[in-house]
Amino acid sequence: MHIVVRESRDLDEAAAPRDLGLAPADIVFLSFSDSDLAMAAAAYQRLEADGTSLRIANLNALRHPMSVDLFAETTLKGTKSVVVRLLGGLDYWRYGAEQLGRRCRDLGISLAIVPGDGRPDIRLSTLSTFEPHDLARLEALLDAGGVDNTFTALRAALGVRSEDNEVPSPRDVPNFGVYRERAVDESDIGAAAVIFYRSHLLAGDVAPIDALIDALDHRGLAVTAVFLPSLKAPDAADWLRRELKQLAPDVIINATAFAARDGDGGSPLDAGDCPVLQVALANSSRKLWDKSQRGLGASDLAMHVVLPELDGRLFAGVISFKEEDALGESIGMPLLRHVPYNEGVAHVANLAANWARLRHSAKADLRVGLLLSTYPGRPDQIAHAVGLDALESACRIASRLNREGFEVQNYPLNPRELMEAFDPSQTMAWPLEAYRDALEELPQSFRESVFAAWGAPDEDEALSDGAFQFRASFAGNVVFGLQPERGQALDRKAQYHDPSTPPRHSYVAFYLWLRHVAKIDALIHLGAHGTLEWLPGKSVAGSDSCAPRALLGPIPMIYPFIVNDPGEAAQAKRRLAAVALGHKPPPMTEAGLSGPLSEVERLVDEFSSAEGLDPRRRKALSEQIVDAALRAGIAERCGLQAGMPAVEALTRIDAFLCDVKELAIRDGLHVLDDGELDAIVRALAARFVEPGPAGAPSRGRSDVLPTGRNLYSVDPRSVPTQTAWANGRRAAKAILDRYLSDHGDWPRAIVLDLWGSATLRTGGEELATALALLGVRPVWDQRSYRVTGIETEALAELGRPRVDVTLRISGLFRDMFGAQLSLFNSAVALVAELPEDETDNPLRAAWAREMQLDRIFGPAGGSFGAGVMQHIDRGDWQDRSTLGHAYLESSQAAYGEGGERVASESFSKRVKAADAFVHVQDHGEIDLLTGGDFAAHEGGFAAAAAALGNDGVALYHGDTANPESPRVRTLQEECARVIHGRAANTRWIEGQMRHGFRGGAEMAQSVDAAFAFAASARAVDTGGFERLYEAYLGDPVVAAFLDRENPEAMAAMRRRFEEAIMRGLWQPRRNDLQRLNAQPNSPREAAE
Repeated sequence: MHIVVRESRDLDEAAAPRDLGLAPADIVFLSFSDSDLAMAAAAYQRLEADGTSLRIANLNALRHPMSVDLFAETTLKGTKSVVVRLLGGLDYWRYGAEQLGRRCRDLGISLAIVPGDGRPDIRLSTLSTFEPHDLARLEALLDAGGVDNTFTALRAALGVRSEDNEVPSPRDVPNFGVYRERAVDESDIGAAAVIFYRSHLLAGDVAPIDALIDALDHRGLAVTAVFLPSLKAPDAADWLRRELKQLAPDVIINATAFAARDGDGGSPLDAGDCPVLQVALANSSRKLWDKSQRGLGASDLAMHVVLPELDGRLFAGVISFKEEDALGESIGMPLLRHVPYNEGVAHVANLAANWARLRHSAKADLRVGLLLSTYPGRPDQIAHAVGLDALESACRIASRLNREGFEVQNYPLNPRELMEAFDPSQTMAWPLEAYRDALEELPQSFRESVFAAWGAPDEDEALSDGAFQFRASFAGNVVFGLQPERGQALDRKAQYHDPSTPPRHSYVAFYLWLRHVAKIDALIHLGAHGTLEWLPGKSVAGSDSCAPRALLGPIPMIYPFIVNDPGEAAQAKRRLAAVALGHKPPPMTEAGLSGPLSEVERLVDEFSSAEGLDPRRRKALSEQIVDAALRAGIAERCGLQAGMPAVEALTRIDAFLCDVKELAIRDGLHVLDDGELDAIVRALAARFVEPGPAGAPSRGRSDVLPTGRNLYSVDPRSVPTQTAWANGRRAAKAILDRYLSDHGDWPRAIVLDLWGSATLRTGGEELATALALLGVRPVWDQRSYRVTGIETEALAELGRPRVDVTLRISGLFRDMFGAQLSLFNSAVALVAELPEDETDNPLRAAWAREMQLDRIFGPAGGSFGAGVMQHIDRGDWQDRSTLGHAYLESSQAAYGEGGERVASESFSKRVKAADAFVHVQDHGEIDLLTGGDFAAHEGGFAAAAAALGNDGVALYHGDTANPESPRVRTLQEECARVIHGRAANTRWIEGQMRHGFRGGAEMAQSVDAAFAFAASARAVDTGGFERLYEAYLGDPVVAAFLDRENPEAMAAMRRRFEEAIMRGLWQPRRNDLQRLNAQPNSPREAAE
């Protein structure tokens, strides 16, 4: 019998140990809550008069086990009583609570550990030394709050009792109530409700609340401010519902944390039926926030941003920071209080006032901006939106607004009319001098950054005749516009492709024009996604100098967004305070087989039916099948070789056909439906929009329907979820099995591509896959299901060696999942320390050789992307190595325990040592030719590995659309599957042709992506290019459609095919080459 030994590590061990150096005192009071600590400090001023000494400390400083041990050694000896008010239960501070329990008993110190969230935890009572009755009284005193009750609780902890020798009962302090209120008068624009914590009131820590109330009042909003212990406290929640129904506010500003939805799916705040702006009283100092690229730490992000999104709240920003109070010196630690952040208070008040105006203004008076993307800045890709016909949807929005009573005149009735409105010859002009005046209103630091990057405004290419020219048009009070390029469209500067570079003057001018000339009251950006939310600035909780806020200002933002993209929707919500309304993806259908593949299938079926018949007939059919496969361009992808037995060849062909046939493809594009239009109208009326989850319907996420709800995603603290762990383990096994089948051995080192949106969709399946490959598993708190640590799996359980896993993370993952970076770093460190040999633990062996454990890499803070598609779009790459070096440069930031640092050499070593690269795709509503991101990351790695001499690395594309049965294909196999099954499939093409201009754009995008994979990874062969050419330009019907609806797309395809030939990526057959050379850019040219 073997004893299985597991090593574990708690997440708290990832924090740096600290020695608080607290001297002993009569009483030591500990809590995670600064409000608790502030009340204890206030009570100390009365305790001091009695000669009682007090020390207080925030439990955040005692998360690391070593910090707890140092505290016990330094502070407990000589202390008489310890009181701990613990938020979250034992599992949030298990090591500390258990150590205190043991040490206090050994030293004869009184110990009271009570829950701070109202949830009983018998384990805390067991650790305490007080009798249950006395402990309950102490808990009641601290729950009641206020300086008097806190003073009584601390005295009771020292054994001071009432005359009947009992711990005194708490004095009655209102649990909830009205703090300040003013009735609406004729001069007001509306009413606002402000909601904040009772604990802040009791601690006298309400300066930011007072500042916010005053700012709202100054802008004409009559404020009723209320306090309560929590939105989940039953009595307080019921009272708040009644108050909000009676008050009928036009906007709610909420300063409490976490979500508050109950079993019925509602929140007390829903009773107001108005927008709810979430604000953060940050737990960091202003100085730290100023330096931070992320804006908020992991706990603030979860409490004040992510979880409130579950209630449908809109994150409006930070209104205060914590700074030290002088009283802290006498109690052994800095005492922190909230200090108003005036810039943030003003922004929130302005945003609240604008939402209130939307609610009270007559619809006919409201001015609405309706923007479409120009990303990625090409004329054939205007109105790009993932899965959405944005042109047709924009026309439907205009028609619906007209019926609702908005002033909409001469609006476009169809996409063709809308495209005519965007004709470059019919632009809106704004004089340069007017722009200069408006620019002066923006923060100086932002203005300086624009001038530093782009020079003076009169150097901008969009300037003509002394004015900026915008592709926009008015239809009454609705202005249709194309979002300008953030950088130069043609001769782009290199800085444009650095996401830290601010937008050019014409981009800035466009948003200022919308605010100052068009005077819009609300902005609708149609579809995923634009560029505003990706401009430089903090990831969340930005300042007025951050580009998104500087340009949008306090304008209410409505953002219809594909429901299966939670990560990029969250970017818009958190940086623009947008109402992200989920819309359906396109309907799905089976690919079937078309074109030459249908002929191959017919022959295979005929061969199958000839079983047992004339051997000569079967032999002839087998030869015909192989010839047909060659003509269809699939022979190489099926692995056919000269001299291969007929049975094996036919088996491979049949497997490829089945794989393609089973592919689910999109049937056209989605057009906003009535329910989604209802949500837009409701948002424009400043009514509450119900929240709804984001996810992929094709993966069984029926809960994302109906769409038209305000999107939210998962709590990052639960990632990976237990379900994700089970699915991730299956995916890891599939990867290992495929590699073993291909190479006859286990992989020693793998680079895994990790994206933020996929992590949100799946609950962290890809991260779970990485942990499973490494041979560790997450540990969850069984009450909250949050991840609290990791533990190793024994080699005997694994039945294989561990894998040295490196993560290449996206910028979105970096910004959203800081705790998961710590989790994986802890896992790496734990595995590196295991006493296992080199064969079983290649990570330990690599650590011994290199003495460094960098295993997480990605773009630098504030940057996004992989740096590859910019070169491909410009055509300025000399060879494949140019693309590889661009990928390496975009991935040189290492994210270890010490934070971010430049480590380009370390990442290059990991790429060079990798046996395999894996990207896992979790749903089929998009594929790797839908856009350029897949090619940038997967192809970018392939090019980088080749540039470093690692040509033999295996490139795998995982498919977990069915998480119960994951599939792993080579990158070449997946490209062939998508080209033949979707991009060149008659069924898909006919679906796109129903959408005119946008359908042609989707076809051109597929060609672009295929070219990018060929250029970077050599993953698309001649057969793939031939099939695409024949399906588009080589098909007279499709070519005529392109010429009629989107001739720019036709020209773009022709240029791509020509570039593929020029760069040696496609060796066309002679007749294809002759047709391409003879073909003008479009049939229209031929007619002329």
